[in-house]
Amino acid sequence: MSESFPRLHARTRRFSLGVPRGFTVAPDGSRVVFLRTKSGSDPVTCLWEFDVAAGTERLIVDPRTLDADDRDLPPEERARRERSREQAGGIVGYGTDTAVTTAAFALAGGLYVADLRSGGVRRLPTPGPVIDPRLSPTGGHVGYVTGGAFHVQDLEQGTDHALARPEGPEVTYGLAEFVAAEEMDRMRGFWWSPAGDAVLVERADESPVHKWFIADPANPSRPAVEQRYPAAGTPNAEVELFVLGLDGSRVRVPFTDEYLVTAAWDAHDLVIVTMSRDQRSMSVFSVDPVTGATTLLRRDTDDAWVEIVTGVPGHLSDGTLVWVADSDGGRRLVIGDAPATPPTLQVRQVLDVEGDTVLFRASGGDPAEIAVWAYRDGRITLVSPSEAGVYSGHLAGGTLVITGHTLDSEGPVTQVLHHHKPRGHITSHIERHGLDLRVSLIRTGERELSTAVILPAGHVPGSARLPVLMDPYGGPHAQRVLSASGSYLTSQWFADQGFAVVVADGRGTPGRGPAFERAILHDLAGPVLQDQVDALHGAAAQYPDDLDLSRVGIRGWSFGGFLSALAVMRRPDVFHAAVAGAPVTDWSLYDTCYTERYLGHPEEGHYDASSLFGDAGKLDRPLLLIHGLADDNVVAAHTLRLSSALLAAGRQHSVLPLSGVTHMTPQEVVAENLLLLQVEFLKKALGVG
Repeated sequence: MSESFPRLHARTRRFSLGVPRGFTVAPDGSRVVFLRTKSGSDPVTCLWEFDVAAGTERLIVDPRTLDADDRDLPPEERARRERSREQAGGIVGYGTDTAVTTAAFALAGGLYVADLRSGGVRRLPTPGPVIDPRLSPTGGHVGYVTGGAFHVQDLEQGTDHALARPEGPEVTYGLAEFVAAEEMDRMRGFWWSPAGDAVLVERADESPVHKWFIADPANPSRPAVEQRYPAAGTPNAEVELFVLGLDGSRVRVPFTDEYLVTAAWDAHDLVIVTMSRDQRSMSVFSVDPVTGATTLLRRDTDDAWVEIVTGVPGHLSDGTLVWVADSDGGRRLVIGDAPATPPTLQVRQVLDVEGDTVLFRASGGDPAEIAVWAYRDGRITLVSPSEAGVYSGHLAGGTLVITGHTLDSEGPVTQVLHHHKPRGHITSHIERHGLDLRVSLIRTGERELSTAVILPAGHVPGSARLPVLMDPYGGPHAQRVLSASGSYLTSQWFADQGFAVVVADGRGTPGRGPAFERAILHDLAGPVLQDQVDALHGAAAQYPDDLDLSRVGIRGWSFGGFLSALAVMRRPDVFHAAVAGAPVTDWSLYDTCYTERYLGHPEEGHYDASSLFGDAGKLDRPLLLIHGLADDNVVAAHTLRLSSALLAAGRQHSVLPLSGVTHMTPQEVVAENLLLLQVEFLKKALGVG
């Protein structure tokens, strides 16, 4: 008997195992270092190398040979993996020197250094479990964090020094604070100088942040886990920057904004990016590492918020600043002070800056497609294949690594080119999902919303009207409708259980320009819900003989969970049942950086309209609430408080608490059974035989 999709989906960590990732291209373009597990069901990530000239792969480090156990991870590393949504184990991150001859990584709290030429690996002694080791550009030293202290170890001398020690239990040096990792896509807290003789280090003091306690009711003998959580309107961690010299010098880098967005230190300049608490102003500063003095290079402002784009700032070979900013209705690559891309091309991310070439991702007329482009000498060139898909890439020494995922591909495909000539593929070991994808991408409603319609395998169009399942995320910073098969595997499985599944990206989602994203300002409920309704009706207009609008369910997780619960409460005329996983029910319980970006400070009065509590008395449709009790992102209080409000209003509903489960639900048995329980709930609620 073949393995069921829910089990396979769980065992492969949502088909993420076996896929090459974490690419680093050597500066001469001769080699590509990357991460990958040995199979599509193997959770242990290994370090590999691809020889560009020969087109061959070589295993450099297999963690199984190092006698390390991921169960020994320090709490800070577990938290970092939760923030980055890391689903695998083993070597999940690494850093190299500039020449890409040496790599450093942490494994089960130990510090390891690998010689990428010989494959030799050695463990270095440290005073405690290691977080985020990074080699200096010259390869002579490795910086890391242990016990909140920032250490540097001299690889030649074997000496280890703490350049900064925490002054209290709530202080750390060298780690990104919670909101930086969770909401600003900044996972690091220190940056080496190009010469390797100094480090820019973040000092984070979390003592002003309010204490929350994450308990495990299923194990009352265990004490609750204490956590500092910066809920909307409450204090953030106090963040400072210091340039720490290997000679023991310490120079403070002052800034007045609330948030440190990122930093970059290359041969041209040390640059930091900061953002105001209301996120309507973002500033780029040049820093003198000797004195700490800052010089403003540019400041971007917006009446709603300034969007954070990863991969910038950078510099061309002559020191010209590379940036991304909104202008003339588009998100544009900016070289110096001049936009280098048209406003119709929405820049998503800068991937690499090599010499005078800037590699970046962008969407044109269709937000479901993300291509890779290159800028050079005032011109932009498409470098990813012309076939519709979702692409990413890396560039160094004339070697281009392009990863692409299309609707027709089983999973991501990674090709290596050297000076435009194919040099082979880096193998993917992704498991075959075994589904017959029946996905159609359409535009719906007056706003031409990106929408996917997924029908059951074997369904003959027009032969029967099927109950409908809306399957959104629906919130900012994330898309569900993409020209990539991997986006629809779970949706297709639900469709094969007898549903017509509709996935739609409404206002607030990326890829269609700043105005479309900012349409949710001060209202996270109205526009996103209306767009789901419009997409449903638009899909039904194009599939009138296949979609039964008298039986419509909706399911989602996180923001999608919020949207699902919102749908059955506010629009029971449209939605007849909902599954809400880890929903944000009260935005005052969510973090500062995300929530205040869209709703402002709670004192401004925009929160009640986006809360679910005021709608509790309206519920008269089946609602299943699911929440992991160990969730430290959307804490279980969201679901428990909504359940209390529903009970007080006399409204029937179901709650499924998951003991020991976080926001990611990584446990195989839990992940498998969650799918099965959801489909059974929806079938019963919608009268599906």
